Amino acid sequence: MPNTTEKRRTFRALHEGGCFVIPNPFDVGSARYLQSLGFKALATTSAGAAWALGLADDTVGRDAMLAHIRALAEASDLPMNADFGNGFADDPAGVAESVRLCVETGVAGLSIEDMSGRPGKPLYDIELAVARVAAARAAIDATGDDVVLVARSEAYRVGHPESAVEAMKRLERFAEAGADCLYAPGVHAREEIAALVKAMAPKPVNVLIGGPVGLSVADLADLGVRRVSVGGALARAAWGGFMRAAREIAETGTFEALGHAVSFADLDGFFVDDAKRRAVS
Repeated sequence: MPNTTEKRRTFRALHEGGCFVIPNPFDVGSARYLQSLGFKALATTSAGAAWALGLADDTVGRDAMLAHIRALAEASDLPMNADFGNGFADDPAGVAESVRLCVETGVAGLSIEDMSGRPGKPLYDIELAVARVAAARAAIDATGDDVVLVARSEAYRVGHPESAVEAMKRLERFAEAGADCLYAPGVHAREEIAALVKAMAPKPVNVLIGGPVGLSVADLADLGVRRVSVGGALARAAWGGFMRAAREIAETGTFEALGHAVSFADLDGFFVDDAKRRAVS
């Protein structure tokens, strides 16, 4: 199994050219399965982690999230990027301390977003948002570890009236503040993606695809996108199958939806074989 330094070196190299998919496991089992499919890197999902704990997104405490991130980083042979929300702090000093703790989990990358969570003013003022990214950069550099810093603008996510313009403006400032990779969840229009990639060059851009939006990995690669993530979509897909089957049992007393479940032999067999592979790696 590669050590943390090797994972970080691999992850850095992935950002230097081409396009790769970085799917989001929501627990150790899903991380192991995604690794088996040949993906080159993985990323946690704050929403998927929250739902597994019986909580809403953005309500998991820092210690619990760090424990989740560490578990996934240690469980996989692949580089792990942490979905680290707003860094569990508003002020830059607090962000820096959280980032230091996140680096200690063994991640190869981590993201910091500019969403404040406050009604009426969902985004941090731009100068504060930039200072928070700069603090995250300084905290990573102080550790001496080569961890990729992803800066996110949530302008699309909060429904900003000029989402494309606002996200672009913020991401340009975040790049200047030391972000290695830029990310605006919610951008799906081809022309907006192309403009974002061009504006951020030579720094890489991550695009979130949470459902069928008419874009394939090949399409995104042609637009110059470097990373493609799915956020909580795989967790939602898993929950969707569970909820449909559970509702049918509760409401009709029938079990037809269970016919779509993966067989015990296939699922348990995967983990038996995976344990064998881990034992010899």
